[in-house]
Amino acid sequence: MNTKRHIIQKVLPGSIAQEMGLEAGDAVLKINGQEIDDIFDYQYLVQDDYIEVAVLAKGGEECILEIEKDFGEDLGLEFENGLMDEYRSCHNKCIFCFIDQMPKGMRDTLYFKDDDSRLSFLQGNYVTLTNMSDHDIDRIIRYRLEPINISFQTTNPGLRCMMLNNRFAGEALKKADRLFEAGIEMNGQIVLCKGINDGAELNRSISDLMRYLPYLTSVSVVPVGLSAFREGLYPLEPFTAEDAKQVIDCIESFQNKVWEEHGIHFVHASDEWYLLADRELPEAERYDGYLQLENGVGMLRLLTDEFEEALQQEMRNMAQNISGQKHACNVQGGENLQSAPERETQTEEISIATGKLAYPSIKRMAGQAEELRPGLRIHVYEITNYFFGEMITVSGLLTGQDIMGQLKGKNLGKRLLLPVNMLRDGTDVFLDDVTVGEVEKTLQVPVDIVKSSGYDLLSCMLRGGGER
Repeated sequence: MNTKRHIIQKVLPGSIAQEMGLEAGDAVLKINGQEIDDIFDYQYLVQDDYIEVAVLAKGGEECILEIEKDFGEDLGLEFENGLMDEYRSCHNKCIFCFIDQMPKGMRDTLYFKDDDSRLSFLQGNYVTLTNMSDHDIDRIIRYRLEPINISFQTTNPGLRCMMLNNRFAGEALKKADRLFEAGIEMNGQIVLCKGINDGAELNRSISDLMRYLPYLTSVSVVPVGLSAFREGLYPLEPFTAEDAKQVIDCIESFQNKVWEEHGIHFVHASDEWYLLADRELPEAERYDGYLQLENGVGMLRLLTDEFEEALQQEMRNMAQNISGQKHACNVQGGENLQSAPERETQTEEISIATGKLAYPSIKRMAGQAEELRPGLRIHVYEITNYFFGEMITVSGLLTGQDIMGQLKGKNLGKRLLLPVNMLRDGTDVFLDDVTVGEVEKTLQVPVDIVKSSGYDLLSCMLRGGGER
């Protein structure tokens, strides 16, 4: 009676499932007599070349289907819940949790705190290990669900209990030992809080985490995000430029040590630290392949390098075109070519909006694009995050209402460029549920959505054609 029912949403045409007569609305109960906890159990159990599938038809009849197939061949089913299980929420009350700092009245999904190791594997989310059982660890090892992304915060057990407001948080660190012993690839994260887990505690944490090399392939250190909605929450202070310099010095000293011993840099400071300290971003090689872009580690370096590469390619293309035109002119013995590209200088004004963090970099790139194409004028606008608070500087947390409010009446030119990370994945909706269409209507300008690469940015600057 307690067997989980996994409702089929779609049966793929021409699939084994269709051949067996399965339909949307039917439910899969067991495979080979074993209950299915989630998608990983399902994918593991359907691999064999002979399986028995217990099904509950939508009409109420239960039956067992005997299926012979090629090893690894899929049945062709899609389920109502992609995970085939409820998402696991976080039971900690972390002193730095950003969700606790969000204003009221936003959509419900933005307040959900996930702490699900399966989403760590599927989507790259970070987990604290505090709600994982031995069974969960066994499944990660058995199914090789890697990499697993872990929010360590600190390796001091007592301090971790305090920061996560969970008396089991220190003991949960031992689960990382089992993952290491099984050779499971991991990535780590430390959300740094001033006066709490920085300084000597940061030194201790990085030293301790080095024990997990080579399976712990990277650790990011990011500053705590502080919104304007912290009333009643643990008192946290923003980092200063001097603090940022100390954090960078600590991290880079460990990078040098790990590089000598293991050939990787291992621990990385997010871009905010370098901008706050007014220091140059590390060169690309020091990011070890950009393992933690989603944490803002190396995002600006990658964007800058891609933009420079695209710029150089554009210049080569222009030179080839001019050379080809000169050759054609010589063959024809015709007009003076020198004035040809100069006779018609196309003029165009466009605009870009971004957050405080990326503004200096985007402003510099816009200047380079203007030099490349005479007649192009790019207005770059730095949007202050009034919605969450001025201390939130990343473009990914900007809202439609802040963009509209601060760009209203500004010279936006023929089109406005916005980065795709401002939108919910796969949609045209900002965090505050304002749509791209509403922004276009309010500002009376077409909006081009720029993908997250320097190549796309230069292309949109010069030619438009971003996502709409």
